[in-house]
Amino acid sequence: MLLALAATALVAIALLSDLILPRLDEGWRRLRARRRRLPRLDYDPGRELRAEQRARELLRSCVGEEEWTMYRDLGFIRVWGRQADGPEGSRRSGGAPYAYLVYPHRPIVAYLAQTHRLLGEYCIAFPDETRPYGSARLPDSDDVLAKWMALTGDERRLIAMANMHLPGRQLDPEQVRRDLWRLSQWERRRMRDAAHRPAASSADASA
Repeated sequence: MLLALAATALVAIALLSDLILPRLDEGWRRLRARRRRLPRLDYDPGRELRAEQRARELLRSCVGEEEWTMYRDLGFIRVWGRQADGPEGSRRSGGAPYAYLVYPHRPIVAYLAQTHRLLGEYCIAFPDETRPYGSARLPDSDDVLAKWMALTGDERRLIAMANMHLPGRQLDPEQVRRDLWRLSQWERRRMRDAAHRPAASSADASA
């Protein structure tokens, strides 16, 4: 009985193999042919680094010396608001001057310059559509440059296009306030350095 069952099982396996193996072989040939047709893109681990270096050079050539030094030292750029009404909340606060903090790949933060009151977050993305590989995001410095150009070129349009959220939606308000404090300390150091330079130059000239 067992021998008969074993023989039947062997015959069934042989019949199934005649049906399945050709299909598996055909599927494998199709997969190999499809892979040969796909363009090969060799991964370069230094590509992103080189792209960011080029983006930093471009950013430095476009923005002012103060903005570039700010980005280099602090990791963000401040852009002063230009509209008479400004973002939501600035008019109700007595018309105090307002500004934006521009971070790479993070929302633009609007705030009142005098009180550091946060007004809102403006989310807008600039995808990298020029490369067939890697990330869909622009290099960090290119993203900052795109936002800077949009704000300085047509602030009203950028604010109208962006998704506006209340402070704290994506960025920690305490972290933003710390960044504003860092910015104020950075500006004080620059003012002190600028005040000392003429005195040092005069001393050198008299010597």
